[in-house]
Amino acid sequence: MLIQDKSKKFAIRIIHFYNYLKERNQHTLGKQILRSGTSIGANLSEAANAQSNRDFLLKLNIALKECSETKYWLEILHGSGIIEQTVFDSIYPDCIELEKLLTRSVKTVKSKLQL
Repeated sequence: MLIQDKSKKFAIRIIHFYNYLKERNQHTLGKQILRSGTSIGANLSEAANAQSNRDFLLKLNIALKECSETKYWLEILHGSGIIEQTVFDSIYPDCIELEKLLTRSVKTVKSKLQL
């Protein structure tokens, strides 16, 4: 599945990004983005084994929320000057792309469930 592959690659990038932040003594914010950024793929993996369509939708929505949180932390890190523009530009578009894919997926599932 395309979205699962993208979320795995993104999680790996987030882990490397966390290590980058740790090297700059940004442990607290690093842990926040590590948790939310890796949770996206974990929730998609759970969705793949959902017990029902509603459970599937719930897991997709959680993944979307975690993606939104990750985007928030990236914006905070960038806006505060903790990360440079080039670092931000290298990871932020991937987060936006995942958010768009998740949003479309949620809308598709909702329409199929007629919610």
